[in-house]
Amino acid sequence: MTNLTLLAVLVLAFATGIGAVATGSSRGRWVVVAHGIAGIAVILLIPWKSRIVRHGMHRERSSRWASVLLAALAATTIAVGLGYSTGLVQSVAGQYGMWVHIAAALALAPLLLWHVFARKTPPRKTDLSRRVLLRAGVLGSAAAGIYLATDWAVRHSDLPGARRRFTGSHEIGSFDPVAMPSTTWLNDTTPTVDPDRWRLTVVDLTGSYELTLSEITEHATRLRATLDCTSGWFSHQDWTGVPVSALIRDRGGANSVLVHSVTGYWIRFPVDEIDELLLATSVGGEPLAPRHGYPLRLVAPSRRGFWWVKWVDRVEVQAAPAWWQPPFPLT
Repeated sequence: MTNLTLLAVLVLAFATGIGAVATGSSRGRWVVVAHGIAGIAVILLIPWKSRIVRHGMHRERSSRWASVLLAALAATTIAVGLGYSTGLVQSVAGQYGMWVHIAAALALAPLLLWHVFARKTPPRKTDLSRRVLLRAGVLGSAAAGIYLATDWAVRHSDLPGARRRFTGSHEIGSFDPVAMPSTTWLNDTTPTVDPDRWRLTVVDLTGSYELTLSEITEHATRLRATLDCTSGWFSHQDWTGVPVSALIRDRGGANSVLVHSVTGYWIRFPVDEIDELLLATSVGGEPLAPRHGYPLRLVAPSRRGFWWVKWVDRVEVQAAPAWWQPPFPLT
């Protein structure tokens, strides 16, 4: 029963972890809380799982190394996750602790799948008995209580984690663009853009047209917004640029707006979010640095950093629904 319970909790932790990476609005806070509770539940199950592990280690199996690696990755995921949430472990070997936490979890997933099939535990009728359900309820309640108590203690202490955002991110470089970190998604790299040759292409239901950088910088709409990166940091900044809505002449009948980068990176937004989006040419009163998206980057309030497309070269309203895209960008 311990194995099945642990499997269910790990699946919950993985699912809520994906949701925690994606959410940028306070409406999604519950996903982050559920992820934390699932992590505590895994820790509470360790004493029972350790008995099974000790018994299994006495057996000679050629695949023992995979089980040991699975345990090591699980321990790393939990330890770094706890360390980052408290602020005590903000980096590991020069990498953001959040990325290490995510990387360990992703590496763990295929091993967990292998373990499920290699160490089959057939379900029994008693697995859904009233006693088992009561134990599950006790485990969930205990995990929730410990999580809430720990979160309260951290937020009312002098630990760095006391000032983290609800997503778990720590503040870096607010209102100081030079100090604001810069990250790219997967294999995306900072391109060299010639501002004299660069053009923004806008496609709406009326047709398409192009704008030069000087034409865009004539607009000076200012927006204070928080960039919350999935690497585990956030930064408050004042962005200046042109609202996307000011560029779209006709959106009637469209369902989404696609924002495209010179690198090939793209994201699709629901058309009703157009009024919230800003194409920024400067931050903190200074032109964007190349690493921050020069000459033009998207500002998408209430969205995580991977939605904030850098080096934008095209904006296009489309009939395709906003969900017609991968859950996370592929490049």
